[in-house]
Amino acid sequence: MLLPKEINPDNEYPRLSRPLRLGIVGGGRIAQTQSLAASMSGRWTVVAGALSSDAIKSKERGRDFNINADRCYGDFHLMAEIESSKNEGIDAVMVTTPNHLHRDVAAAFIAAGIDIICDKPLTNTLADALDLEQRAQDSGVVFAVSYVMSCYPMVRQAREIVASGVLGQINQIHVEFLQDWMVPEGIEENPHIKWRLDPARSGPTSCVGDIGTHAIHLAQFVSGLDLERLKADFHVCGAPKRLEDTAFMTLEFANQVPGTLITSRLASGNRGGLRLRVFGELGGLEWDMENCERLKLNIFGKPDQVITRGNGHGVSPSVERLVRTGRGFPEGLIEAWANLYTEFSVSVAARRDRRAIPADLVAHPLISDGVKGVRFIEAAVASNERGGSWISLDH
Repeated sequence: MLLPKEINPDNEYPRLSRPLRLGIVGGGRIAQTQSLAASMSGRWTVVAGALSSDAIKSKERGRDFNINADRCYGDFHLMAEIESSKNEGIDAVMVTTPNHLHRDVAAAFIAAGIDIICDKPLTNTLADALDLEQRAQDSGVVFAVSYVMSCYPMVRQAREIVASGVLGQINQIHVEFLQDWMVPEGIEENPHIKWRLDPARSGPTSCVGDIGTHAIHLAQFVSGLDLERLKADFHVCGAPKRLEDTAFMTLEFANQVPGTLITSRLASGNRGGLRLRVFGELGGLEWDMENCERLKLNIFGKPDQVITRGNGHGVSPSVERLVRTGRGFPEGLIEAWANLYTEFSVSVAARRDRRAIPADLVAHPLISDGVKGVRFIEAAVASNERGGSWISLDH
């Protein structure tokens, strides 16, 4: 058994009887970030990888992840086959390839019965996303999607505040994700960026499919309201590119709640400029990723409140279990990734133990969230192609 007999959802996440074994498909920068965070969680050991389609390069790359050469593969199909047959094969796989490979990689590991955490967007087409969702449901594997912004402690606190009714009925939602790393001329030739501007690999969008999906997931996660329709305008504001670097959207959530979404990679001075504001009939809240430890809460007619990450002082017990250091000792993105891998580990362990876990224990994004993200992308593309007309997400 991986999990203890008794699990109390009001306490810290249950400890596991052993570290889980993690594989990697795709050996770029985000794989390094995620493997570091998985190790930080104390629940995962990276033991295998398909880090390049060239077997020799995969073995060379494996040294950066401390993976033994005999478990570095040049083919993810072969990796899935061999690892699923080992007595101590991988428990789960991290998929951090360019977007166009997500579907085939995930399908191979679903078929092998191996749990998956996949980068976003889930796939480049809704048909592929729905196909993966059905495969995952049929197999019973745990399938998480890396909308990591939902794993910041103060984002979880914001979600609880909204759900508690403190803000009253929600009447508008505004989210933006502004970055500036495509400002320099010629940056589009950088290998890390080039594939993100290639429709064959990135899909029909660049900025929207990448950081725009983070923004819309965050808005839905905190508000508890699904996006129902949108109108979108895509722009290339910098050097000529095959795909957009900026997009402006008007949104409509459930209950006809209006909202806006702005996303850009040409916003000089913004690096991690993800900002969410949710307003209700009684008050509003605001969270800014560049000041991620603080959550601003305003009840109309009363003094503004600032809730800070740490134990006590307005932070709920379910949020406290996401906290690693005391108040005033900063935590950020890598800790949010570690929170995601912590919750993912509990779900993976529960499946392997063939047991249910308390409903409120984990809240990591699921494959259904990934499907919503692809619906959002396709609706935004359709709206832009039709001159910014309203498009329903079930179009």
